[in-house]
Amino acid sequence: MKAGITIYFQHPNYLEEKDGPTNVPDQGVIHRDLAIAEAAEGLGYDSLWSVEHHFSGYTMVPDVTQLLAYLAGRTRNIELGSAAIILPWHNPVRVADSVALLDNLSNGRYVLGIGRGLGRIEFDGIGVPMGESRERFVEAAQIVLNGLENGYVEFDGKHYKQEKRWIRPAPTRSFKGRSYAAAVSPESQEIMARLGVGILIAPQKPWDTTIREHNSYREMYEKINGHAAPQPIVTCQCYVDRYVVRAKDRALLHISDYYRFVMKHYELGGSHLDSVKDYEYYAKAKQNIGRIGDDQAALNFAELQVYGTPAECLGRIEAIRDKLDCQAFNAILSYSTMDDDEANANMKLWTEEVLPKIKKMGRSAAAPKSGAAKVA
Repeated sequence: MKAGITIYFQHPNYLEEKDGPTNVPDQGVIHRDLAIAEAAEGLGYDSLWSVEHHFSGYTMVPDVTQLLAYLAGRTRNIELGSAAIILPWHNPVRVADSVALLDNLSNGRYVLGIGRGLGRIEFDGIGVPMGESRERFVEAAQIVLNGLENGYVEFDGKHYKQEKRWIRPAPTRSFKGRSYAAAVSPESQEIMARLGVGILIAPQKPWDTTIREHNSYREMYEKINGHAAPQPIVTCQCYVDRYVVRAKDRALLHISDYYRFVMKHYELGGSHLDSVKDYEYYAKAKQNIGRIGDDQAALNFAELQVYGTPAECLGRIEAIRDKLDCQAFNAILSYSTMDDDEANANMKLWTEEVLPKIKKMGRSAAAPKSGAAKVA
């Protein structure tokens, strides 16, 4: 199984932010996580990923292709992935151009990840109606994916109209098999199957629900495309320590704080989710958080992630592999309220004790032969 690392550039004081940055400079966070990213290839990671977010310390990567282009110049062989470019926030032709350029700069190492977004602060700040996100995402994805495959962009849709133009530089090779999408709501499963893309999974709901929804996606994908869906890529917040009690205590602290970051950034308690078109799933999630409370919601999220001693972490990853038959596992090792020393210690032990054994993991013994997973 492939083993990757995802870099968040998440400000540890984000929960204290009210109107602008805190007194801890953003640049320090940028350079700490950049050092982790630049070390990844030499340490044996197969892939290096980052995300796109705007306007706060939730994550400070407003242009993921720009970041990955920098890292392409600092590395030679490691795959570079976006998790994800949020298409409704961009002109899709510019996305196709940027992706093609990054693919050339990296000698074909780029793995495309796309998504539609959830943060109201970002939709409002960029000036895109949140209620149009699904329609815009589908049209933009068609423009980008078809453009990268055909070598030119051309489209006549509701939100985007584009005369035929060639993408230069042309992509180094086909993006089929290296295009993925972040899909959380069950309504997104059929959309991604029709687009012919794989799924990026960041666990945030009960495993039986995730597996059931992914099975549905796999069945639709195979029916629509005539072949099995790509194995998913799973990304988790991870925390490892040699001592059982300390590993659990520190993990639950930092991973729970991370979920509080999530609740704040996405306003998961906000009334706007009740009325925004195509966000009905998140309105239900808001109701669930209101029922069980923020603290329990954060703990529930933490239990879906990977933490513990090296052996416990590997056991959790094996269980995830068996549930989803994933092709790769990506670890987030620096996040939320961790300071520099703890983030570096987390990565060091993970790299020494967990990473090599992930790379030796084979495919699940219960791996589906037709692309349809079994519920564990």
